[in-house]
Amino acid sequence: MPELPEVETIRRGLATALEGRRIARVTVRRSDLRRPLPENFAARIEGRRITGIGRRAKYLLLSLDDDNVLLAHLGMSGRMVIENGAETRVAHLTHVHVSFAAEDGTVVRFSDPRRFGLMDIVAANALDSHALLAGLGPEPIGNAFDGTILAERLKGKRTPIKAALLDQRVVAGLGNIYVCESLYRSGISPKRLARTVQGERAHRLADAIRAVLADAIAAGGSSLRDHVSATGELGYFQHNFEVYDREGQPCPGCDCGAGVLRIVQSGRSTFYCAARQR
Repeated sequence: MPELPEVETIRRGLATALEGRRIARVTVRRSDLRRPLPENFAARIEGRRITGIGRRAKYLLLSLDDDNVLLAHLGMSGRMVIENGAETRVAHLTHVHVSFAAEDGTVVRFSDPRRFGLMDIVAANALDSHALLAGLGPEPIGNAFDGTILAERLKGKRTPIKAALLDQRVVAGLGNIYVCESLYRSGISPKRLARTVQGERAHRLADAIRAVLADAIAAGGSSLRDHVSATGELGYFQHNFEVYDREGQPCPGCDCGAGVLRIVQSGRSTFYCAARQR
């Protein structure tokens, strides 16, 4: 599933292509994604101008000039790719479910082979209370996130820190890749109880989270299977992984001799260095 850096990369590409433009035509080829599209979906968007494109956690938020917001989630395999000419670069065209054509000829196609994505239309003033957004934690790349805030979110939690960071109610937008990388950079064991990550540890971890996400966004995200940017380009942060998916390989900057280890926590693979991370 795309994590925060992948969704942010797509957001930035869509903003360049669509902000300020009017949507002339919406084509719906399949309306039963993870959940049905809203009634009169195409008609409610056609003729509307996109005033801004934001992101909350792993959700894209396209603001319309009628004070509604198009909320989109890419699911496990979804893509939103911009086309500026007749020749399409979207893979798996049979899985393109929704297309948006702007007044200048730009077309954005939403494809989703596994159909775990979703789209909804939400009143802007009701966005914060929407069922998918209401319980989300702070954005880790915003000003409202630091070690003090992270420590407060972790206080009293008896789950391992790895599981706590994957909980979207604790921190929004993190997934398996960037949690593994952040824990490695901060020197914190994924098995450590979340409630013990306080004080200096919490500041160290918060700084690592912000740094990892910034590096990943700068690299266009990680393209392991399905992710491409809004312009169809692959991300390359996967070439900079320090521990994720590197089981048995040497730890960067560490002479532990054991290399990167892999364990399973809550059904998910965790990659870490037992010597460096405590």
